Amino acid sequence: MKKISSGSTVFYKKVFPLIWFGLLAFFVATAVTGGAIENGQWMFLVMPAFMAVFGFFVMKKLVWDLVDEVHDCGDSLLVRKGSEQERIALSNIMNVSASTNMNPPRITLRLVRPGRFGADVSFSPPSRVSFNPFAKNPVAEDLMVRVDKARVGRAV
Repeated sequence: MKKISSGSTVFYKKVFPLIWFGLLAFFVATAVTGGAIENGQWMFLVMPAFMAVFGFFVMKKLVWDLVDEVHDCGDSLLVRKGSEQERIALSNIMNVSASTNMNPPRITLRLVRPGRFGADVSFSPPSRVSFNPFAKNPVAEDLMVRVDKARVGRAV
């Protein structure tokens, strides 16, 4: 059983949002105690509020839907999110898509039959250093080939 998800997922899902919203709250608290409201400088409160709302929706869409761990078990993937686990057979995967030009990079698996985590399961693969912005992710490429082979055995 080989882990094919990033070890940084906890940082992206828990630590970074805490830093983001914590710094925004600190900035607002500093602005309020520094007299920004009395001096009519509302922008010191409006901009952090806008950044908090924007950050919330970006993290909801790109980070918080990631599963915590994915392990390759040969003919299936063992997926864990929180205390829940599910084994997904490669033959149950309809599509593998990789979005590597974003941070964190993500691989999304579209399932034939939705499971415990829904019809789409997204995870972040291990990061690798590449100076080629068009380089393919080896985890995604390997999964695509293996899913295609497993699909041949599945009744269409």
